[in-house]
Amino acid sequence: MKTVEKIERKLPVLKTRKRVAAYARVSMESERMQHSLSAQVSYYSALIQKNPEWEYAGVFADYGISGTVTKKRDEFNRMLAECEAGNIDIILTKSIQRFARNTVDLLNTVRHLKELGIEVRFEKENINSLSGDGELMLSILASFAQEESRSISENVRWATIKRFKQGIPNGKFTIFGYEWQDDKLVIVPDEAEIIRWMYAEYMKGASRIEIGRALMERGIYTRQGKPWVDSNVKVILTNITYTGNMLFQKEYCEDPITKHRRKNYGEMPQYFVEDTHEAIIPMDEWQAVQAEFKRRRDLGPFGNKSLKLSAFSTKITCGCCGKHYRHSGKRNTAGEVYYVWTCQTKSQKGASACHSKNIPEKMLQNATAEVLGLDEFDEDAFSQQIEEVIVIGDDTLTFRFYDGHEVTTKWQSTAKTDWWTDERRKLWGERHKRKDTNPNKHLFYEFTGFIKCGCCGANYRCQSGKRKDGTPTRSWYCTGPKDQCHNPGIRDETMKRLVTDVLGLDEFDEAAMDAQIENATILDHTVTFHFRDGHTESRDFLDKRHGTPWTEERREKARESMKAAWTDERREAMSERIKKIRSEKKWPNP
Repeated sequence: MKTVEKIERKLPVLKTRKRVAAYARVSMESERMQHSLSAQVSYYSALIQKNPEWEYAGVFADYGISGTVTKKRDEFNRMLAECEAGNIDIILTKSIQRFARNTVDLLNTVRHLKELGIEVRFEKENINSLSGDGELMLSILASFAQEESRSISENVRWATIKRFKQGIPNGKFTIFGYEWQDDKLVIVPDEAEIIRWMYAEYMKGASRIEIGRALMERGIYTRQGKPWVDSNVKVILTNITYTGNMLFQKEYCEDPITKHRRKNYGEMPQYFVEDTHEAIIPMDEWQAVQAEFKRRRDLGPFGNKSLKLSAFSTKITCGCCGKHYRHSGKRNTAGEVYYVWTCQTKSQKGASACHSKNIPEKMLQNATAEVLGLDEFDEDAFSQQIEEVIVIGDDTLTFRFYDGHEVTTKWQSTAKTDWWTDERRKLWGERHKRKDTNPNKHLFYEFTGFIKCGCCGANYRCQSGKRKDGTPTRSWYCTGPKDQCHNPGIRDETMKRLVTDVLGLDEFDEAAMDAQIENATILDHTVTFHFRDGHTESRDFLDKRHGTPWTEERREKARESMKAAWTDERREAMSERIKKIRSEKKWPNP
């Protein structure tokens, strides 16, 4: 028998195309560099799209951004995000210098892409990051690129200093009060008046914070539309450019790779150029402001009168972290303010950063008076004799005197007992009785603390109940002694009806009542409403009683009736019935 073998048709296997992107960058903003960047983008777009084995994944290009840092390169970071998302397999770039001039950033980025299985090809150096010797070559060439960047930076710095020596500024900087016309600073009259006012106010004693607040009250903002605060007011008051002269290299670049800038305190030479433009502030006035700066700085916090300081400021030191204590006003529920001293670390970072104990100011004053041997705290005596107070643990204070000796004393907070006097306790109770002053007023009824007894002066209290049909009821009764006050109660619906009537409303409105009426008093069956404007109005009421009080004769008759009905036979029958119920429900016998 013949054997037949079927040969299946084989489909051609198509290779998966690689998703390829390119990265381009130029570091200078100029027409020539922009043309160079466009040329790079066009070149890589065409290169990728004409390769049949590649799929175009885009060209990412940064314009006018240095390659020494990666965090400011938006397109570079967007490309890395696409890599993280798995949308890129290969990255093409012109050279190592275009990719990164920082050796650490370059190697970290390439290694991370290598972990993701992404290849980076450097065209000029002919390096493939996934090849065996790729990383070694990258390390060597990246170091050269970094040093080249450093060399370029040094050349730029040399050219800048050369211009400084010739009295030429490094570009046209922005400064409030002036504008550039050609290559010269020209005064802006409106802004110049503001600057003169700021200098004058500072010499009159105003702080920088107060000057900023005054400008904001007048609706004056910086040229960028931002509010005036301590920092930008300081820039105005310390800028020597307002004297008509220029000081070059007030700042310098500490590292060309990190681009970190530092204020020049003499590490680098500075260049002072006189009479470069018209002055807004005379030199002698500017120097007087700088001298005032120094005087206030030497005084420390006491040189800033906008700060609310006391004799204890800068003198209370935390024994845990070494920071000074600062005082803060606390407001209790009665609206009164009291002061507490707290460690700055604890205040800023929380109790987990410093477990020092807060000290009430009154307690601190009492301890100081005791150490100084005074009957009461004397601020002048404290300032003259005590240099520092160290807070140790929860109950110890060490006082260091200017003459060198120390006194250690124990303290215990008596804030609660000092504060909770009989008078304040009574006031607190009265506040809590009223709905409008109690912190839990949202839990109260409409007339809580509103109705007072005209007989004994006590407040009325609400009692809730239910009628036989299950309807809830609410009535208000005097809380005074029952043997002394016999004022009647009043139903809740009756009170609401009277309020609606006295205010001329269509229906009861609690907000309208609280706004117009202070309270109501009940005497016998008359409610008197005391309005907030001073006048009063009265309304009579007579709630139907739920029965008639029993007389002694009726009560005696009822007792005799019960005795006659409760015979021995009935009592015996009830006893047997209870025994049966207990046996059925398995109740224990007494």
